[in-house]
Amino acid sequence: MLLGFKTELKINNLQRTLLIKHCGVSRHAWNWGLALTKQILEHNKINPDSKIKFPSDIDLHKYLVALVKSENEWYYECSKSAPQYSLKALSKAWKRCFQKVSSQPRFKKKGKNDSFTLEGTCKIKDSFTIQVPKIGKIKTYEKLPQLNQIKSVTISRQADRWSISFLVDTEIQVQDNTYIVGVDLGVKALATLSTGQVIEGAKSYRRYKAKLSRLQWLNRNKITGSQNWKKASLKIAKLHLLIANLRKDTIHKLTSLLAKNHGTVVIENLNVSGMMKNHKLAGAIADMGFYEVRRQLEYKCKLYGSKLVVVDRWMPSSKTCSNCGDKKETLSLRERIFNCENCNFQIDRDLNAAINLCKAVS
Repeated sequence: MLLGFKTELKINNLQRTLLIKHCGVSRHAWNWGLALTKQILEHNKINPDSKIKFPSDIDLHKYLVALVKSENEWYYECSKSAPQYSLKALSKAWKRCFQKVSSQPRFKKKGKNDSFTLEGTCKIKDSFTIQVPKIGKIKTYEKLPQLNQIKSVTISRQADRWSISFLVDTEIQVQDNTYIVGVDLGVKALATLSTGQVIEGAKSYRRYKAKLSRLQWLNRNKITGSQNWKKASLKIAKLHLLIANLRKDTIHKLTSLLAKNHGTVVIENLNVSGMMKNHKLAGAIADMGFYEVRRQLEYKCKLYGSKLVVVDRWMPSSKTCSNCGDKKETLSLRERIFNCENCNFQIDRDLNAAINLCKAVS
């Protein structure tokens, strides 16, 4: 089973300059290719009788070598695979757009989502050193997996931190577990298990909301592009990264706990986009990361040999009594304790929903 391995790089100033150059080349190739393809689509729309064939990623790379590289010598300071993979990604983005899976690709801006892909002789020299084309040996903070050969690596930047990622072939770790657990995701607590265990969410955005608002307020009148503006923007980016990392850490611990220790994990198919339309709860829902919980459970259950069951979103798990099965007609969000009028049973509403999810497959 192929899994992505991502770790932070420990780089010096010379390597940082090379990485920034590669990001610039990759971004320039993307923007150039996007401008060209948009011109072709516009021409075909105006002139339906004399249409130009929409170029593939191979065609775009040929045009790039002939038209762009010859006029921009700084392209040769970086690896040839950086613009090549950028055009491949652009081609995939247009295919998704034509299939109506996503919207049209957009132009990239310097300093936002900087990344590039390299292929060639990528080797792990020792536990904390990896060699990549054009840049050479780069050290890491975390111990690297021992692999004979890596086909390609992707290097990206968030705030002032650089990370490297690549695929690792991992063996499936089959666990001898037959336990079934129902998981009710919520805003008050991230997850309530049918066993009675409650996993609290990180609520990192709520914790740092005031600090983030203060930094953004201080940055409001600074001249864009000035040194003070860059320093303030870096502080904001670092805080955003901290908020995201705290959320990811909590979700990783939760999903690993569920996939390792249970044979079957039952969750609801939540309509997250619909839930986000409630402006009173949208911030709290986004802070929990419900989609990320499901995404991680999907691959971790495969990795540890467990089964993930996604129950239909219309199942009345919160309104049904887990003791007698009687269903309530209405249940407001304020009612945190489920009171059954049929059997006089009282239970926490999230625990009640988790038990009902567990019973749905048992």
